[in-house]
Amino acid sequence: MHVVSANAGPGKVVAPSVLESHGSVRPLAAEDLESVAALFLTKFRQRRRHLLDRAIAETADYMREIYLDPAGQSGASNALVQVNRQGRLGGFLGVLKARYELNGAALNAAIIGPLMADAGTDDGSAGPQLLRALHQGEFDLQLTDSANRTSLAFARPMKYQLLPVHCLGWTCIFRPAAMAAAALHRKWPGLPRLALDPCARAFDALAKRRFELPVQASSSQRVHSEPITSAQFAERLPTLLSDYSLRPSWKDGELPRLLALAAEKRADGPLHFGGTYDETGKMLGCYAFYGQAGDIASLLQIQASGSHWRATLDGLIAAAWDMGCVGITGQPQSRFMPQLFGYKNLFFRYAGGTMVRSRIAEVTEAVRAGDIFIGGVMGDRWTRLSSDDFGR
Repeated sequence: MHVVSANAGPGKVVAPSVLESHGSVRPLAAEDLESVAALFLTKFRQRRRHLLDRAIAETADYMREIYLDPAGQSGASNALVQVNRQGRLGGFLGVLKARYELNGAALNAAIIGPLMADAGTDDGSAGPQLLRALHQGEFDLQLTDSANRTSLAFARPMKYQLLPVHCLGWTCIFRPAAMAAAALHRKWPGLPRLALDPCARAFDALAKRRFELPVQASSSQRVHSEPITSAQFAERLPTLLSDYSLRPSWKDGELPRLLALAAEKRADGPLHFGGTYDETGKMLGCYAFYGQAGDIASLLQIQASGSHWRATLDGLIAAAWDMGCVGITGQPQSRFMPQLFGYKNLFFRYAGGTMVRSRIAEVTEAVRAGDIFIGGVMGDRWTRLSSDDFGR
């Protein structure tokens, strides 16, 4: 959830049924997409003028796919727009619907994505107004794993619970100079690789001993990791979540469809899946990450059973190393933080606020106890809106 104010230029005139003193809120409609896409690109992406129209069209098409046409959804969109007193678009709140369960009881969840206000039309009320409308809706809990600091400032007084560990990001460095070069290429795609890559290779050759593969031998030589398919990952992941009281409840092929959407993300390379197995062939853990040779791998999801977190993390890191990635980044969970501490050349940083809100006391208690599965596929960082460069 990112709160922004941006001048998106003239927006379309819309016709809400009722206008309050600060405007009104209604579900996102197809005719809003172009204006919402322009607002998004104004703040989150820099565009040359000749690429802007193409970027707006591509962003609008993607927003249609995830907010208006999600498989199995009927009725109005869960995403919301705020319409100001003049009848123009004032703000937008991206919302993805999900299902959770708490000790077997079904819950409707709202995964909050971009939260934006147009500085040219908003008087400061759009963000709070959009969130209040969401809170008054059908959802039993609202969650986000991508809140910026502005979001934290006004969401926490609305009784959102912050999950500090999930707000961090971790980075494991394989080749420091190549990783720095890859980060520069991401920020400035026009930089010629020939200018940086030879120097990076020379430095990393000198630092090779310091930055060896950070994976240690498994405590059991009979445990091994291997690539798996998206279907295998979707089949196994839910069974690895059984020890969470508050966990997602995927039905009717929802998880395979979500993974197919996640695979559309382009910024971090193709999506890969792996599993950790014992000598009998039983899967002990699984992981999904984006990655390609010469670039920084990005963890989407990792999950393990019982005491097998370290072996699963080892499999993930070894897979990224063998692929030729220069490092790997990910979002931690409290359950594998002790194992992360055991790796050298691994660093933590603030990556984005993870927060949950619910009026149900049992949900609030489960969140307070850390007994919730959140982040990864139960967030919005898997969407193209989190990182992709539209219109190129």
